[in-house]
Amino acid sequence: MLTKAKLKEIIEIQNKEIKKRTNFVERDKLKDTHISKSFARIISGIRRCGKSTLLIQLMKKEKKVYYLNLSDPRLQGFEFKHFMLADEIFKELFGEKGVYFFDEIQEISEWEKYIRFLVDNKSKVVLTGSNASMLSKELGTKLTGRHLTTELFPFSYKEFLIFTKLKPEIKSYKKYFQKGGFPEYLENDLDEILHELLKDVVIRDVAIRHNIKNLNNLNKLVNYLITNVGKEFSYNSLKKIIHIASVQTVIDFISYLEDSYLVFTLPKFDYSFKKQQVAPKKIYSIDNGLSNANSISFSKDVGKMLENQVFLELKRKGGELFYFQEKGECDFLVKEKNKITKAIQVCYELNDENINREVDGILEAVKKFKLKEALIITFNQEDKIIKDNLKIKVIPIWRWLLE
Repeated sequence: MLTKAKLKEIIEIQNKEIKKRTNFVERDKLKDTHISKSFARIISGIRRCGKSTLLIQLMKKEKKVYYLNLSDPRLQGFEFKHFMLADEIFKELFGEKGVYFFDEIQEISEWEKYIRFLVDNKSKVVLTGSNASMLSKELGTKLTGRHLTTELFPFSYKEFLIFTKLKPEIKSYKKYFQKGGFPEYLENDLDEILHELLKDVVIRDVAIRHNIKNLNNLNKLVNYLITNVGKEFSYNSLKKIIHIASVQTVIDFISYLEDSYLVFTLPKFDYSFKKQQVAPKKIYSIDNGLSNANSISFSKDVGKMLENQVFLELKRKGGELFYFQEKGECDFLVKEKNKITKAIQVCYELNDENINREVDGILEAVKKFKLKEALIITFNQEDKIIKDNLKIKVIPIWRWLLE
């Protein structure tokens, strides 16, 4: 039984511990993450990507805070009814009108009712949660129009440089290219950390949450997806490859994996939404390091690894993403305010064998959407190409990531 005295002791300990935590890499998202009285601020993302760190960085900007980490094992027995008790304790310990910070709030059932109560009473609230589906779907019904979401990813290249104290150059980028951006992995360099992370996401955020009995099929699908980034797939083709009985099961599994931020699907651009839905999609992974540690063959395809990192950076920057495919192909289109604004091609190394294909593919997209310029991102080549009176900028990825 969780008594008021015990809960008060845990809250005091947690708030003292959190004040001692310093020396964090300031996350890129910090400057764009604002706290409002009218909306709950949600920080969502894959496990271990630094959501709690961003939460603490936001806390340090506030004069008075009410902090509670709901994944703390000492809080065993905490239920919905204890939120009001915690609120009482917060005010006794820290005074009135603090900003509420709840870490891993999905641990408590019906949490959204309490958060709605706080928001309706003009309290400032910040939450973290590992499962995107839980946040989006439950907030959609309980906090309609009352939440703002910040999606957090593993370290960007800029954050990686600060964390590792390395210089921005091709040498440091090669390390980021292979290792990715999970902070604990970069600190300890143990593949087991990323093995356990993948297991946690698959089992806790997907299998247990969605009551999936056939873990073997789920694991086979996960392994296939993180090994085959940047490649086209259809749900029916995956059904045959993994030997899953139902196409709907494949659709559900991929939806759950996207909700957990483990993988992302990229649709083919089409003005017809119906055609867009039935066209093959492409798959991308949350992190090169995670895919490398959990796949034998992923690291052998350097072109796809490069494409994966470009995709992730575009996701960080926002905007709707597509791939383009008509006569030729362009890896990424960026849509902002209902308009295609950028076309980006990714090529590990431009050479005599591929340059015409890569250039023609992006030029086709540029002309179709009447864009003024085009961009080809390479591993370490820099150039300018003029064709059909259009300028194509060729830039090494490590320089592009610093822009």
